[in-house]
Amino acid sequence: MARDDQIICVIDDAEAVRDSLKLLLELESFTVQTFETCEDFLEWLPGNTGLCLILDLHLPGMSGFELLERLIADGQTFPTILMTGRSDRTARQQAQDLGALTLLDKPIEFSRLIEALDRATAS
Repeated sequence: MARDDQIICVIDDAEAVRDSLKLLLELESFTVQTFETCEDFLEWLPGNTGLCLILDLHLPGMSGFELLERLIADGQTFPTILMTGRSDRTARQQAQDLGALTLLDKPIEFSRLIEALDRATAS
């Protein structure tokens, strides 16, 4: 799938993270939609397809893991890159169990993010 055939959904409560990822990803020819919360994303989701998620684990309200669990329960799966400021072995295992492509530590190394997105959008 070409970069412009997919919408990259950045879900992070930090406005600076959302804005900087949106700018950098658009410079790489990705189409980007940003959300402050998982609930905002779920309101927007119906009718939208061809998505790839960049999802923070620790969010107010529904967490990143809770969003993935809900999507799986609803039969919806999207290539997902998780990000966190505080990872541990348990979080990495849970990310893998929920089908995430990778769990990146903040601050995000942009080259690693692009590599993960290229893998996610190649299918």
